[in-house]
Amino acid sequence: MTSHKQIAITHFVVSFILFSITCALNYVYTILSFDLTTLICLQSLVIIITFIGAHIGEDKISIPCRASMLGGLFALGIYINFATSPHLRVFGIYLSVMAFFHFSEFIAIAMIQPNQVTANSFVLNHSPQYNIAAVTSWVEFFLEAYFFPDLKEHFYVSYLGLVMCIAGEFLRKLAMLTAGRNFNHLVQSEKASDHVLVTDGVYSFFRHPSYVGWFYWAIGTQIILLNPLCIPAYAAVSWIFFNSRIYIEEITLLNFFGQSYVNYQKVVRTGLPFIKGYEI
Repeated sequence: MTSHKQIAITHFVVSFILFSITCALNYVYTILSFDLTTLICLQSLVIIITFIGAHIGEDKISIPCRASMLGGLFALGIYINFATSPHLRVFGIYLSVMAFFHFSEFIAIAMIQPNQVTANSFVLNHSPQYNIAAVTSWVEFFLEAYFFPDLKEHFYVSYLGLVMCIAGEFLRKLAMLTAGRNFNHLVQSEKASDHVLVTDGVYSFFRHPSYVGWFYWAIGTQIILLNPLCIPAYAAVSWIFFNSRIYIEEITLLNFFGQSYVNYQKVVRTGLPFIKGYEI
């Protein structure tokens, strides 16, 4: 039987290839001009498709659908970066970064917990707040691209955001793979029989490396978009979210591992600025 990981990879790659061919033909024959209006329409379509896909209950349908959508968006992002007006190109980088992040989330879970992976492992429907934050950043980008196009052409700053996203993505996935079966997208209230405290590898530097990676990845997406309002907003909101999340998670970890986790807290920091977690 074909695994969910194989299905997702196949649909992502095939969709990427088909979209790439379509984009190449469009570049040669200029069937569709990628101006600001076109991008807004495409992004609205993405929101609608994502919303529908997030509410398809059957994994055998929703997993290939979401993987295909992400593969297409990854290709479209590359095309936008190379073939549109200068003030819109950074949105292409952002689109590819977002598509790859959500696809790699699924693949990482499929690798470490193949029996637990579902369509929700793409984390496309992470939370209403996450979706609102994403839409807000799009609104800011398109408004500023329309009224202040020069603002979106500081590419060296955008590339700095790309580096942050790549580093954050790498750190998060490394943390997930290091934790293995001990990793879960949701805070667990009961300790599994095979759950162990991971303190080696990247966990010897940070207690919560997956959150550290996600935190800087999120800020990096807004630096890519050159969004002066969303950059500090994302930093503040992400800090509040992870501060609360780590506090709650460490209560459960102290219950699970007792003195072993207390000793771990004493020698390894959380990894996020000014976040100490729950301490006894």
